[in-house]
Amino acid sequence: MYPDLPGVDLLRARYVRKTFPQHTHESYVIAAISHGVEGFRHGGTDWYAGPGGLALINPDTPHTGFARDPDGWRYGVLYPAADIVASITAESTGLRGRPGFVSPVVDDPYAARLVFEVLRAAEEGNALAAGTLLHAVVVRLMRANGGPLPERAPRGAGARAAARARAVLLERMADPPSLTALAEETGTGPFALLRAFKEAYGMPPHSWLTDLRVRTARRLLDAGHTPAHAAAEVGFSDQPHLNRHFGRIVGVPPGAYRRERLAAARTYKTGDRTAT
Repeated sequence: MYPDLPGVDLLRARYVRKTFPQHTHESYVIAAISHGVEGFRHGGTDWYAGPGGLALINPDTPHTGFARDPDGWRYGVLYPAADIVASITAESTGLRGRPGFVSPVVDDPYAARLVFEVLRAAEEGNALAAGTLLHAVVVRLMRANGGPLPERAPRGAGARAAARARAVLLERMADPPSLTALAEETGTGPFALLRAFKEAYGMPPHSWLTDLRVRTARRLLDAGHTPAHAAAEVGFSDQPHLNRHFGRIVGVPPGAYRRERLAAARTYKTGDRTAT
């Protein structure tokens, strides 16, 4: 996270044996592969992105992540917030509605280079260049591979029950009901609710809740809270449970994630903006 590029998370990473379980992001994901091949399951299909290619994920879209080959993969990733992408797209393309990527993988070495130039500019503290390059990446990708995302209005009794269940889990994240109680609250049976929820949101309720808890814990860590406090706030029974799920989904333990965030904030506060 770079304060001079608000609303955008940045990442450089290499993964070898790492496998990411099904999860979502609140932001868009624009991942440029520099070495190896990243695989991920998206929309019921396995996709692969190699050097010069990009993996593109829309907000709230369930997906996994894994290495295709034993050497793993290396990439640079931009995580722009939904409102930032919507604003850039509305200003610079003819797309209407909520914008999204049509294909989750594109082969575009030039766009991949732009992603790494955004990262470099941000690490050097060049906010003007970073913002300009981010704009260029989003515009290029949306013009070539963009379209309006479908609206998710609940249709049918099953979809409405799934939406009500989701609302209950959002409201009672730290103390959720059992599956049977959740089904009773939404006026359906457990099996029917499981099927409807997975159809609507891409994963069963317990997986969706774990993903929600990790995303919320991440925001609490960004705000300076300790992992122990975050674990209690989101409903994990203890910090080791947060550590396990956070590490599986985010890729690093919550303590290391928090230290990295605090270090980045101190670096920018003191004006020492060399890359870390």
